[in-house]
Amino acid sequence: MLEGLLIGLSTAFSLTNLAMVIGGCLIGTFIGMLPGLGPMSIIAIMIPIAISIGDPSAALILLAGVYYGAIFGGSTSSILINAPGVASTVATSFDGYPLARQGKAGKALTVAAISSFSGGTIGAILLMIFAPMLANVALLFQSPEYFGLMVVGLSAIAAFAGTGNVAKALLMTLLGLIMATVGEGALFNLPRFTMGIMDLQSGFGFITLAMAMFALPEAMYLVLDPSRSETEGGSNEIKDLRITRDEAWSIAPVIGRQSIQGFLIGVLPGAGATIASFLGYAVERNIASKEEQEQFGKGSIKGLAAPESANNAACTGSFVPLLTLGIPGSGTTAILLGALVALNVTPGPRLMIDEPQIFWAVIVSMYLGNLILLILNLPLIPYIAKILAVPRNYLIPFILFFTLMGAYIGQNNATELMILVGFGVVATVLRFADYPLAPLLIGFILGSMLEDNFSRSMQLFGGINFILERPMTLGLLIIAALLVVVPSYRARRARARAEGAADGD
Repeated sequence: MLEGLLIGLSTAFSLTNLAMVIGGCLIGTFIGMLPGLGPMSIIAIMIPIAISIGDPSAALILLAGVYYGAIFGGSTSSILINAPGVASTVATSFDGYPLARQGKAGKALTVAAISSFSGGTIGAILLMIFAPMLANVALLFQSPEYFGLMVVGLSAIAAFAGTGNVAKALLMTLLGLIMATVGEGALFNLPRFTMGIMDLQSGFGFITLAMAMFALPEAMYLVLDPSRSETEGGSNEIKDLRITRDEAWSIAPVIGRQSIQGFLIGVLPGAGATIASFLGYAVERNIASKEEQEQFGKGSIKGLAAPESANNAACTGSFVPLLTLGIPGSGTTAILLGALVALNVTPGPRLMIDEPQIFWAVIVSMYLGNLILLILNLPLIPYIAKILAVPRNYLIPFILFFTLMGAYIGQNNATELMILVGFGVVATVLRFADYPLAPLLIGFILGSMLEDNFSRSMQLFGGINFILERPMTLGLLIIAALLVVVPSYRARRARARAEGAADGD
């Protein structure tokens, strides 16, 4: 490992590769801030540029920098205008945007930057140490285990339900699962519930749905309720950029836990940073004290630090199956796999032996990239946060423009715009009725993967017996049940104590 690190250092610190790291981070950060583009689109566009470089190490360092730069920068639009830049930063908006509305946009961006840096750095260290071993663990996961993992993700609804709101959260999750069935099915390549509309054959676009659930309702709220055009603190002045020592100590264990958990989820092929961010948020809310739980969704810095640490660590972890097995750990790494093949590089168990300069240079570049991202982002926070000082009557058209542009770019057809407006109106009504929208998005994201893996498991094992035949699957389902039961039990105990106190009075 020491020899590999020396090779990686000598390769990554060349002038060309340093320029690739900086360039990739800058491009990724900018793209991550724009709703609808995301790392997959820009990496696909940049593959010809990477191939023209000629050096596989430099090309992969550039593309990897774009990837984790986009994840790093995607939190900005989530926090400032409630429009997630990439899918994995949806959970960031749950507490990041409320903090911005409280006049703490600078603090929210600082927490996001530190959490992202820590998650990415811890992920890079774990990648260096455990990559060969974790590759073998990833091979143990088959369709039944992925089905169990998806159920664990769906059980995260407990994190968004709150006391007495479980029924609404369950209903919204089921609605998300139903929406995920639109388009071609897992068993047969036949369209379902498309109503004869060809553009729906591949289903609803995630970016369209994310914009409809979060950005568009916020713009409508600003129009319908002018009082929301001011921050809750009564001023748009950017202040409170630093976090206190107590706040730093409170989020430190959150960052540590979710960096490790996010990395492990990222290692699993097909899981990715989006699932890691939702699970990270769910776990931290479930283990928080009752007082802290009430702050989740209202501006909790723990609720902001958890998904930001998890998604950046998962981004790094997804390189484990890519480099050591040749299996993409996410949609973005699937595109990176295509780039590697185009560069005549064969990822797999022998990559560390046959071409160590590529493997170790990528790992070292991740250390450098996360440091560069922190250096670039922290000084810019006061200027980035000043977007909140823009009068809302000017900001609303920009929110609508980027929302519509993001939805159109996501699928490249005008039908998405009609779907966006329709879902946006429905989402606004649901918000007025106090229905949580996050469970719907979780159900939609995990629905297709849940169906695919369940169908494949049923075919491979001849029925539902795979749950009992696969101990790891059974263990994951037990964890999922605990994630739902424990918060409900704690809420029931809290109500019982409150009723007992009332009777005592």
